[in-house]
Amino acid sequence: MDVATQKLRNFVVVAEELNFSRAAARLFVTQQALSKQLRDLEDAVGVRLLERTTRSMALTPAGAAFLASVRESLAALDAGVAAALSASRGLSGTVRLGFVTGGALELTAPILAEFAARCPDVQLDLHETGFEDPSAGLAGGSSDVGFVRLPLALPDLDALPLFREPLVVALPAGHRLAGRARLAAEDVIDEPLAIGRTADAVWRRSWTLDERRGGRPPRVVRTTTSHTEEMQVVAAGLACAITVAGAQRYTPHPGVRYVPLTGVPASTLAVAWRRGHRSAAVDRFVAAAREVRDREGAIVAAIEAPFGDEAARTGRTS
Repeated sequence: MDVATQKLRNFVVVAEELNFSRAAARLFVTQQALSKQLRDLEDAVGVRLLERTTRSMALTPAGAAFLASVRESLAALDAGVAAALSASRGLSGTVRLGFVTGGALELTAPILAEFAARCPDVQLDLHETGFEDPSAGLAGGSSDVGFVRLPLALPDLDALPLFREPLVVALPAGHRLAGRARLAAEDVIDEPLAIGRTADAVWRRSWTLDERRGGRPPRVVRTTTSHTEEMQVVAAGLACAITVAGAQRYTPHPGVRYVPLTGVPASTLAVAWRRGHRSAAVDRFVAAAREVRDREGAIVAAIEAPFGDEAARTGRTS
């Protein structure tokens, strides 16, 4: 049986209204044309679908059974058409989101929720990368988009900054500097450091305060693969580490004292992608991140100024 979907849709409207006049008005057709289409459908199916008199109309048992199946079939067809359109626009399938420790901090959840609302048919595949890959999978192609800390040694990287976060020094609780309210780069550049184990020299130099060393190499005594491992090294009294202020909220440790670091550039957290590899779904993700960043000004302000205005100002110094 080959029945046009429009005849099926018209049958559903007639079954809902049980009145040709009202059904015809909803469908913007004449009653005569609608009546003929219904007769043609009954002929094609081979059974009477509606009992009609001059005063009333009702579904036959066959019509009621047919109506349920028609509704299900039309819903499946409409879903298939929508899926095809989404796929053609790149708005279905999977987006691989990589992120470094902490992701986008308190902006992470609202960004993911905003993207889900914009692209309900796109599945987000989230994976965290350690210090060995500060590009969050973008360098090797295992991510389509990522939350990263700039700068990185990726010449074809495009990024949308979300916030700039002040730095802190993570010190062993018993360290001679642990009681200080603030530290400057000059206070810590000669201290033994724990630093992430990575081949990205640009990223590595930024976390060893290379620009403040006057050519002196850092005293790297431990290389680590994750922030958690790094804090364990610090708590054991083996080294200190340069990290972001959010570590105080996300990874507090009784053996670690976080002291604000002033007079150095803040850490830029960005949503990033590889140039030439930005799909329609990645476009939507970036747009969602921009919308949340601009809407959630109070969250951004709290991230950027966790120690008050003075620390925020010094943290922004370039």
